[in-house]
Amino acid sequence: MEWHVTDAQSLAIIDREMGKHAFSAAEYEIVRRVIYATADFEYKSLIRFSERSLQAGAAAVAARTTIVVDVPMVQVGITHRIQETFANPVYCSTDALTRPQKEKTRAAWGIQTLAKRYPEGIFVVGQSQTALTTLVELIEAEEIRPALVIGTPSGFVEVDVAKDRLKDSLIPHIQIAGRKGSAVVAAAIVNGLVDLAWQAYGQDGNGFG
Repeated sequence: MEWHVTDAQSLAIIDREMGKHAFSAAEYEIVRRVIYATADFEYKSLIRFSERSLQAGAAAVAARTTIVVDVPMVQVGITHRIQETFANPVYCSTDALTRPQKEKTRAAWGIQTLAKRYPEGIFVVGQSQTALTTLVELIEAEEIRPALVIGTPSGFVEVDVAKDRLKDSLIPHIQIAGRKGSAVVAAAIVNGLVDLAWQAYGQDGNGFG
């Protein structure tokens, strides 16, 4: 990301107000990206990283793994940075051609279609709870094995259930616990991950430390 003076000032404020924390350097980079995008410090206690999720995610990004997102807002939010770095293919579930169904939302059917097409892809669910539930069901059925899942949808009805099921899976994941979350949060996480991957594997990179 190309930082400007106001960005640096904002990040300095975040660093000052965060104080002491238990995040690794890479995790903290993601956390402060989320706080910068939302101006909400509560996310520092809500973001969850599975074991080696950043290492697995950065390696997958660097390998130009296909990225599947649930809504256009996430796609728009990450495409510029992706194009500047590894140029991964990015597909949106709502653009996937699927037959009309009453049982699932358009985003959920699109995720299902694209997941079966790219079973080892990177999946970013920023807004659609039903898309996250569908993705978790496919993981539990062992139909897909994503390189990384980023799950940040907000909601009041059973969104925590889908997030808990994702937590219990063996799939590398980054998610927001509880009711909060948004497509903006998802895009911030992806862009932070891409920058970490570019530092590690991009020009003159030697791998993720």
